[in-house]
Amino acid sequence: MKDINRTITHLLIILCTMLLLPDQALATQCHGGIEGVYAHQIAHLFFIISMGGLIYWLRQRGLVRERGWHLIRLSAFFFILWNLDAFLVHLLDDQLEIIQVQQIGLWQIRLADLNDNKILKIIYYFAKLDHLLCVPAIVFLFLGLKRLLKEQQLNAAEQGHQ
Repeated sequence: MKDINRTITHLLIILCTMLLLPDQALATQCHGGIEGVYAHQIAHLFFIISMGGLIYWLRQRGLVRERGWHLIRLSAFFFILWNLDAFLVHLLDDQLEIIQVQQIGLWQIRLADLNDNKILKIIYYFAKLDHLLCVPAIVFLFLGLKRLLKEQQLNAAEQGHQ
């Protein structure tokens, strides 16, 4: 038992060290060549169309009156906003190369563009905060699915009592 506790302790120390002292923050994805960006942009457009179709389908069938489906519809709406946002960011920095991000220190970056357009830099900066749209989408999806599962379990329990 001591060996297991010691091993778990060592693993936790290693994990905490890796989390608190990372060598590189690999949270961004770079695309290899412009063809990768095009494929990625097409995927964003497909996702937007799919979520729009889901919203339409839920509304046509009248499912949005149920709380679980209503939350899933909200999720689809936020996924559409997130994809539009991500599409814009990729367009500005990967495809058109209008914005360049320059590292000027450990914790500082500089946004540069061809015409020193301050409004464009502000738009780009806020568009890079895409997690403010993606996280609510994921949370609404989770809550919606959780609600549907709970309703299904209640229905199954009611039918079991009959």
